[in-house]
Amino acid sequence: MITQNPGRWDFHGGIHRPDRKSLSAGKFLGKLPLPEILTLPLQQHIGSAAEPAVTAGEQVHKGQIIARTTEYIGAPLHAPTSGVILGIEERPVPHPSGLNAPCILLQTDGRDAWGELPEPLPQYADLDPSLLRERIRWAGIVGLGGAAFPTSVKLNHGPDRPIQTLVINGAECEPYITCDDLLMREQADRIMEGIKILLHVVEAEECLIGIEDNKPQAIAAMQQAVAESALRNVQVVQVATRYPMGGEKQLIKVLTGKEVPSHGIPAEIGVICINVATAAAVTDAVIAGRPLLSRLVTVTGEGVANPGNLEVAFGTPLSQVIAHAGGYTDLAYKLILGGPMMGFTLGNDQVPVTKGANCLLLASKEEAPDPDKALPCIRCGKCVEVCPAQLLPQQLYWYARAKDLDKTREYNLFDCIECGCCSWVCPSHIPLVQYYRFAKTETWAMEKEKQQAEEARRRHEARTERLERLERERKARLRQKKEALEKKTAKGAADPKKAAIEAAMKRVAEKKARQSRENEEH
Repeated sequence: MITQNPGRWDFHGGIHRPDRKSLSAGKFLGKLPLPEILTLPLQQHIGSAAEPAVTAGEQVHKGQIIARTTEYIGAPLHAPTSGVILGIEERPVPHPSGLNAPCILLQTDGRDAWGELPEPLPQYADLDPSLLRERIRWAGIVGLGGAAFPTSVKLNHGPDRPIQTLVINGAECEPYITCDDLLMREQADRIMEGIKILLHVVEAEECLIGIEDNKPQAIAAMQQAVAESALRNVQVVQVATRYPMGGEKQLIKVLTGKEVPSHGIPAEIGVICINVATAAAVTDAVIAGRPLLSRLVTVTGEGVANPGNLEVAFGTPLSQVIAHAGGYTDLAYKLILGGPMMGFTLGNDQVPVTKGANCLLLASKEEAPDPDKALPCIRCGKCVEVCPAQLLPQQLYWYARAKDLDKTREYNLFDCIECGCCSWVCPSHIPLVQYYRFAKTETWAMEKEKQQAEEARRRHEARTERLERLERERKARLRQKKEALEKKTAKGAADPKKAAIEAAMKRVAEKKARQSRENEEH
């Protein structure tokens, strides 16, 4: 059945703003044709970047691993189609910095020929969860809601953290974005199969599917899929439309009443939260043995002629995505990757689609006006009222601006989800989130330097200890040798030097005796 959120639980703050989802909701523009060249960044997830597993000139097949990582928090990268590796070069990537990053360039051959894939696992219920986690890791699956955290790591909650509730995030609270909505409408069965697999992997007692009430078709489709699955421990829960309802901690609070502790993770309170698109990708990996090669992307805004959702292979330039959606209109003013709240502006459309790219917003000037000049903070407190993490944005702003990083940490900077609610309501137009991002980056850099210094100190201490140990061992050997010699002497053994002298004198005496006898004979 569909469960209405009873209102017993809610999260603090949040905002209501026009969602503008009607521009693209329910519109599928098809699968985008493969471009001539795919540009595949090595860093497409949280954690360590993947290392190239191919070289220039190498022929690869669809689904073949072309970059892998040995780090725990990481994910491999696969060839979205068959072709030839042109090289590994620094190319523009979708990042707020606008800087280049290492990318694998794949020239497509038009054959789209699959390589060798692992065996499908339709009888997954008979398998150990660790085997399924390894399959999910092999498939390169990361969180497709935007965070891009490796899914296999999230599912490895450990024996000391039993999971009671699997939360499936279908809220999709960010304005304009509708790719998850379309996925739930059109592929609810695929999502449901992924939920079954995830329930087995994490051994959860129940599953709650949270969907905002502005998606009635998606709610109906998921409810039908749940009914057909005959699973009694799975419920579709209709939640209120309020940003950021789709935040992991916020949705968990609304659905379960549990609060994720500061600096903690949901597994600590017996919950794991997975996006609907990620659940669908798990189905492909386990049931079909196919890795993550593409995703649904929303292309929307008044700046594009035909807003909608497209299936796009990773590495496809944004320019081709826009062209397939009818191209630019005269109103196009800003190109934003992501939604208007948590997305960032791009300098051009030549960067590629990556695993975390869920939306391309071509906004008009009215939809995304330039920010007004920042004025002094008037301490109105509105930012505190809307902060879903229950922080003190005003204080964080002052400390971040003063570069007092220790204070920002004291005020729980890293609990900030960068939702942008505080910036949205600020009457002084202060770009608060930018200050928080700066403080986080500086803190990470400082921590990295501290770790490197600590590692250098440990290496120095280890070397010093090793040299001191070798010296102690050498002195111990000499001491043992001396003690053995003294012990031997104490037992009455002759002094070697004295014995040698006595032997020499004896030989001299014997020689003189012989000479004396010979003289007497003559």
